Amino acid sequence: SQSGETADTLAAIREAKEKGALTLGIVNVVGSTIARETDAGIYCHAGPEISVASTKAFTSQLAILVLLTLYLGRQRGLSLVMGKRIAKELLAIPKHIETVLKQMETIKKLAKKYGKQQHYMYLGRKYNFPNALEGALKIKEIGYVPAQGYPTGEMKHGPIALIDSSAVSLMIIPKDSVYEKNMSGMEEILARSGKIIVIATVGDTAIQKKTKDVIFIPKTLEMLTPLLAVIPLQLFAYFVAVERGYDIDKPRNLAKSVTVE
Repeated sequence: SQSGETADTLAAIREAKEKGALTLGIVNVVGSTIARETDAGIYCHAGPEISVASTKAFTSQLAILVLLTLYLGRQRGLSLVMGKRIAKELLAIPKHIETVLKQMETIKKLAKKYGKQQHYMYLGRKYNFPNALEGALKIKEIGYVPAQGYPTGEMKHGPIALIDSSAVSLMIIPKDSVYEKNMSGMEEILARSGKIIVIATVGDTAIQKKTKDVIFIPKTLEMLTPLLAVIPLQLFAYFVAVERGYDIDKPRNLAKSVTVE
């Protein structure tokens, strides 16, 4: 929780505690209700997040989950060599994010090109499915446009019916263990003349041959790709909102924290 005050999250924590579960909080606001009521936890220490649409809290929470995974992994047999490798790659993430941010103009052009579409479909597989949900949420929050996030493998089980000239699909396809399956999903959309924006690993010429609308992220461990892939999705939502003439700082009907059920 960014605020540590969200009513629904608090209700879930209290029910879990009533049933004897150990509760851990990953919270940004120090001394907040969730931080006080959970049995243990980790503070994000990301600083105040003024934006209603949360961005840096999301990224810091991902980083904390990686660190927590490392700690628990070492208790359960994760080798020291692998642990050090993950930690080293995690320390390189800020530099990689700087590289992603250098593509700001590319993202802005894509938002200008596709900013007036009537529907957006976000597709990700494995570690990047939650990023598909995050991308869809952001463009709904500040762009006020229908958007859905799906696991790429589920696309053919219904959502593919939405592919037409009014829609654009944003696909997260890093070079990872499910790369070929993701490429197959992209082919399905292209075969139906669908519009696609792809987030891909730098140097992926195969994707460039399929579509010119590509945003590249640096190569990293598969489990860390969400930390990089989410940045273009958030920026795309921002620039689409600008293209549509909306006030990003004051999204309609939204509050920074929802304190009532």
